[in-house]
Amino acid sequence: MARKFICNPDYPVVDTQWGKLRGFVLDGIFTFQGIQYAKARRFHMPDDLEPWEGIKDATNYGCTAPTMGNPIPSGEILIPHRYWPENETCQFLNVWTKSLDKDAKKPVVVWFHGGGYNDGSSLEQVAYEGDALAEWGDVVVVTVNHRLNILGFLDLSQYGEEYENSGNAGIADLVASLKWVHNNIAGFGGDPDNVLIFGQSGGGGKVCTLLQTPEAAGLFHRAVMMSGGAGYRAASGVDPKEVVDVMLKALGFEDIHQLEKVPYSLLTKVYYHAARKTGKTLMWAPKANGWYLGHPLQVGFSEYAKKVPTIVTSVVAEFGAFNKAADPDEYFKGHAAEVTEAFNKAYPDKIGQNPATAADRNGVVDFLKCRAASNPETPGYGGLLALTFDVNGGTPAWHCADIPFVFHNAYRVGNCNIEGVTDKIEEDIAGSLVAFAKNGDPNHEGMVTWVPFTSNCYATMVFDRETACRVDHDAELREALKKYAPVRAFRNMIPDEDEEEAGRAWLY
Repeated sequence: MARKFICNPDYPVVDTQWGKLRGFVLDGIFTFQGIQYAKARRFHMPDDLEPWEGIKDATNYGCTAPTMGNPIPSGEILIPHRYWPENETCQFLNVWTKSLDKDAKKPVVVWFHGGGYNDGSSLEQVAYEGDALAEWGDVVVVTVNHRLNILGFLDLSQYGEEYENSGNAGIADLVASLKWVHNNIAGFGGDPDNVLIFGQSGGGGKVCTLLQTPEAAGLFHRAVMMSGGAGYRAASGVDPKEVVDVMLKALGFEDIHQLEKVPYSLLTKVYYHAARKTGKTLMWAPKANGWYLGHPLQVGFSEYAKKVPTIVTSVVAEFGAFNKAADPDEYFKGHAAEVTEAFNKAYPDKIGQNPATAADRNGVVDFLKCRAASNPETPGYGGLLALTFDVNGGTPAWHCADIPFVFHNAYRVGNCNIEGVTDKIEEDIAGSLVAFAKNGDPNHEGMVTWVPFTSNCYATMVFDRETACRVDHDAELREALKKYAPVRAFRNMIPDEDEEEAGRAWLY
């Protein structure tokens, strides 16, 4: 049966602060793709756009941020991806909504993609499409591109005041996107005073960063961090000037401004050269400098973060999902029996699963503990997807496995379709997001009660074939993993010179 599609010269059109935009309608969902929300010179803070005359098309996705290495398809059966043309002008967002009535005041949910601060885009995962969530949940869905890696996080502050915040340029783009939402989303049926931000992995880290960014205060009102941002990781400790000085010398430059004009491919190549020569690797991540206050587990929660209802979630295996064949005794350095006993106690329905697959939830729990102590009056909630999927003989929920359910997109991702299971989990998870967006409480009809995480009750909603809210269910397992599990190192890889053009595989 044909679907109903509308895209006329003058409909659907929305008047924004800088000019009119035309999108399209498909089965009652208004879609606007590739809306530019800001512009920026390389290494500088984003600027407002210039107003335009007439009607500008918003019917194509905008360019994505360049990445430092060609992606090689990998693990598509687990996380199906899409790729798109890249450009340094990448400040684009997409909107899905059921109404263009300025008085509709629907809750707004703004998605920040994963990929650390290095990679990814608002369209890269098939599950990022916002039409199903907009239709099912009656919310306005926004997804955002922004500057990444060396373009978004190279700290040049030692080279002059104009570069004072270059190490946070990518986050400044996100603030600009939220300002666009605040100023324009009413025209898309949304309520600028009811905005939820959410993201997974690096996107969760971006949510955490925005909670600690005073300029973003008031631009969002609820926060959801999925598999990212909760645990604090120390910066590399490398002085970026050591690396940048070698970059300038290699290029024969004396003026730092010349670095703004180097083609991106050459910029990345000369960075890799400098990193190899100095033995120093820069981490692409936000820099605490006053504009961004720093991670809350290191510096405490900002006054605004204390007031924002927050959900923090993870999945049962994360990257450990790929340890199914590991020798537990070797993996846990001779302590497999202790870890196995703790794992079986935490997940009695998963006895027999290799405990080496278990993700360490200490970062999530520590974050929620500190958050509860910072302001007991504002609720925080902990969540976990513990589902074992019918793929490769049974695979516990891996990093990104929860995203299709959050977006109500399980039908788009083959492995999420489990007879008798998918519909209930999807309604529970997507329903919790929608309820939280509407009123700051994830509880909704048809789901067991989700108890807040407090200093006296370490509650976690465990989404599984039988979903339940459990209190400190994995305390012994967390302690065992803290003692015996190998520490996963997150660092930027510097390829050998002959490997730079080969590309790399990633799974997020």
